[in-house]
Amino acid sequence: MISSMTGFGRYETSTKEYRLSVEIKSVNHRYLDLSVKMPRRFNCFESAVRSLVRERIQRGKVDLYITFDDYSEDRFQLKYNRSLAQAYMRHFGEMEQEFGIRNDITVSTLAGLPEVFLMEEEEQDTESYWPVLSDAVGKALEVFAQARCREGEQLKQDLLQKLDELESMVRRVEERSPQIVTEYRARLYEKMQEILGGAAADENRILMEAAIFADKVCVDEELVRLNTHIRHMREVLEEGNGVGRKLDFLAQEMNREANTTLSKSNDVALSDIAIGMKTEIEKIREQVQNIE
Repeated sequence: MISSMTGFGRYETSTKEYRLSVEIKSVNHRYLDLSVKMPRRFNCFESAVRSLVRERIQRGKVDLYITFDDYSEDRFQLKYNRSLAQAYMRHFGEMEQEFGIRNDITVSTLAGLPEVFLMEEEEQDTESYWPVLSDAVGKALEVFAQARCREGEQLKQDLLQKLDELESMVRRVEERSPQIVTEYRARLYEKMQEILGGAAADENRILMEAAIFADKVCVDEELVRLNTHIRHMREVLEEGNGVGRKLDFLAQEMNREANTTLSKSNDVALSDIAIGMKTEIEKIREQVQNIE
């Protein structure tokens, strides 16, 4: 199934002890550009989280956010730095003697000095959170993938409509091309008749000039390749996921054939159709950029 490179997915789980949420969002990018932001306690899982994402996503600029709120009590403990407090008091005594001033340090003053009391978080068994975290990431990726598939299906239908329009233009060029040579031959004959004052024109010379002109403006090869690329793109759209680069290549090739058709055009009507083809192909290229 076709997937868009733009999407959003979120999953949240909570208990009495914690709340864990995972959010994933992505936009277009040529390759997979993954950014992971998570609490410091989960840093040891970053490599594993990245592996989970790479298994599901091939292209796009992806941002993954993990938030964790710990509701458990008694996670912090207050530590008294006795040696540092003693060092403070020793230096205060030395200052009292050196400067002849009263040492008026109180317990509250000493307790407010840097690093005398430290609030430390008790070490947690971080490894025990991996099953919960991996499950949350996996379910967020499922929601994310569903969103990208829904948008991808819309892109597919839009591209198929554009291919139908492009194919219609190719048929119009196929119908118009033979008429150009016929009209050129008629104009050439009239011109020679005018120059010769009504005398018989050299039919062989007219045929030769018409053949040279037909060879110059012939776009049969370009139209055959365009039809082939259109048919191939339809087939690729049915292949499924991970076809963005292939579609982009086909769009470039179609644009090349349309450019050549336009450069060979020696007819206003044909030029208008060729310009329309280039416009439609550019729309196709823009949409293809959104496909993974």
